[in-house]
Amino acid sequence: MDKLCSMREAIASSVTSGSSLVIDGFTHLICFAAGHEIIRQGIRDLTAIRLTPDLVYDQLIEAGCVKRLVFSWAGNPGVGSLHALRRRSEASSAQRLELEEYSHFGLLSRFLAASAGLPFWPLNNYFGGDIAQANPSIRTVACPYTGKVLATVPALHPDVAIVHCQRADREGNAQVWGLLGSQKEVAFAARKVIVVAEEIVSTEAIRRDPNRTLVPGIIVSHVVHEPWGCHPSFVQGFHDRDNDFYVQWEEISRKPESYQAYLDEFVFGVEDRKGYLKKLGSGVLDKLRAKPRPCEGVDYGY
Repeated sequence: MDKLCSMREAIASSVTSGSSLVIDGFTHLICFAAGHEIIRQGIRDLTAIRLTPDLVYDQLIEAGCVKRLVFSWAGNPGVGSLHALRRRSEASSAQRLELEEYSHFGLLSRFLAASAGLPFWPLNNYFGGDIAQANPSIRTVACPYTGKVLATVPALHPDVAIVHCQRADREGNAQVWGLLGSQKEVAFAARKVIVVAEEIVSTEAIRRDPNRTLVPGIIVSHVVHEPWGCHPSFVQGFHDRDNDFYVQWEEISRKPESYQAYLDEFVFGVEDRKGYLKKLGSGVLDKLRAKPRPCEGVDYGY
């Protein structure tokens, strides 16, 4: 089945106000283009789920899209705070977020349980800190083999998962290399999956290199071709992380006025990702574009 469509069509079809959503990627392959399209479409009351809600979720929060945040760490990596999240986490905030916090492995385990079709996941964890006391979803169970008390977390089935990849075919078979996040677990846990790709290739090209296929097309709802859709995050083999952007973001996001000015110019002020890239300018793109370093191929012949 040909599932190729625009980002606008994919978001409009799959993400509605009140949805639970994961935009995955761990430093690498974070699809900012999807976040910006959600903002432009005025989607509200989202439950935003992510192990590391960094800038893309902070922008969703500032734009008023998020009601509840399920997470395990938050910040501007290597720089500082997420200021929209910080403002809306304070007791005095009129738009205070609902927060549900886990350890990294605790939240990943919720996806693992869902992707395996299990109601919960046991962990030998959470007994040395206070997170379990603050989160009633973290419970305990006695191991039926040893009698040991283990922590548990419930399965988590997001309504929508958005996964960026280096290449995919029109059926949604998505291939990833480089630093992995929780894309596979999130995709198998979600009710709908949007795959966003730097390149669209033939199914034959996918089959020639099967071990790179992280998400199979059978679970994918939509495929979007969106080169540079991850900026300022990076895509191995395509472009580097825009570290200057992350540093500058500290000042841009610190005050609501400068934050809103950014959203007005780079999100609301453009129709799509092409408009965003035009505003960035060719100098930024040329600086970040990856230099070739091809991997040696393997022979899958039989």
